Amino acid sequence: MSRWMRARRATAAALLAMGVSVGPSAGPAIADDTIREKQWHLETMHATEMWKVSTGKGVTVAVIDGGFKLDHPDLVGQLLPGKDFSGSPGGVGSFGDGHGTEMSSLIAGTGKGAGGTGAVGLAPGAKILPLKINNGSVGALDPGDFLRQVGDAVNYAVDQGAKVINVSQGVTAIRTSPEDVAKLDGILATARAKGVLVVASVGNEAQSGNLLSYPGGLPNVVGVGAFDHNGSVTAESETGPHVALVAPGVDIVAACTSSTDYCKSHGTSDSAALVSASAALVWSVHPDWSANQILRVLINTAGRPNGGNARTNDAGWGAVRPRIALTDPGDPGSANVSPLPADAATPSAAPSPSASASVPVSSSPSPSGAAAGAPTVQPKAEGSSGSGSALPIVGGVVAGLAVVAGVVVVVVRRRRVGAPPYGR
Repeated sequence: MSRWMRARRATAAALLAMGVSVGPSAGPAIADDTIREKQWHLETMHATEMWKVSTGKGVTVAVIDGGFKLDHPDLVGQLLPGKDFSGSPGGVGSFGDGHGTEMSSLIAGTGKGAGGTGAVGLAPGAKILPLKINNGSVGALDPGDFLRQVGDAVNYAVDQGAKVINVSQGVTAIRTSPEDVAKLDGILATARAKGVLVVASVGNEAQSGNLLSYPGGLPNVVGVGAFDHNGSVTAESETGPHVALVAPGVDIVAACTSSTDYCKSHGTSDSAALVSASAALVWSVHPDWSANQILRVLINTAGRPNGGNARTNDAGWGAVRPRIALTDPGDPGSANVSPLPADAATPSAAPSPSASASVPVSSSPSPSGAAAGAPTVQPKAEGSSGSGSALPIVGGVVAGLAVVAGVVVVVVRRRRVGAPPYGR
């Protein structure tokens, strides 16, 4: 057994003694010191159990990002012919960083790299439509151009039949013009009307002003925050009424463009990719469901913050649980009624209250007890500045589990979503 796994299990035992759930005690049978072994989020989300029901087969997820390593072993055969909207040389297969490759890997990686022990996506049966934009990694970032490129990519993804669109990107709202924002808002509303689910990260600047970003801050996007090994919302994950769901977002191992082919990253970008993959898993089993029904089921089966029923500004309706959505989805409700209404007001670009507050700014009603009910307070999304720093993996041990003393502080400051029922 690797030092990483021994340390993790020892910490898990200590956390369980304190009443903090970190997922199932027995993970899938994997070799020591493999990339796959280090993907703790798959164990926490019960991936091997889910894959007996669904792998996301038949669902296309569009990933809008800054370029893709098309020949990465974990992505060969997973990428459909994409399109470049960036205006930069090199096409879809050129990149300034590994972000797009990482997001694609988290969604639909096959694990065929590293001698068959590479990074596996949460929905390895899904296909990725890679759409390149200039997110600042391939030249100077112009906010207006960024929003226009995102809009063009969304339109293209809809026309190509993508069911889910992942945008783990964002530009600060105060840098954008009302005209550019309004145009993108209209495009996103059209995508929603055509039955496409757009998922975006809420951003990583909770401790630096918690500023709203676009496109995630627009009404027709599902906003996703991040939680850690202990089920606590991370300190960097931005907060507000636009947060719909949270997913794992620390020490996330995925394929990338480093010399080792694998990186460890953190941030709400990773979390958004996992929610996109979760939607693909459910849609594969229920191809006749609408985007409204898919989202409603994901919300209604989420692990509620602190085990309660109330929606909160840091955790939204809670931790996404695709395994529960697959095995016990409940009534998906109306195909034509969305948890994200088109007439929801666009949030202000002003800073929102600090994410580190232990009490949410407002106490929003929870979804009704029946799975058919749409949430009474509607989530919107907040954009993301990215996935945090991606660190090439060059050794056999991936650091990341907090010491127990540190965990206590985090649990006090940040809402916990990892306790039951998340792990059940």
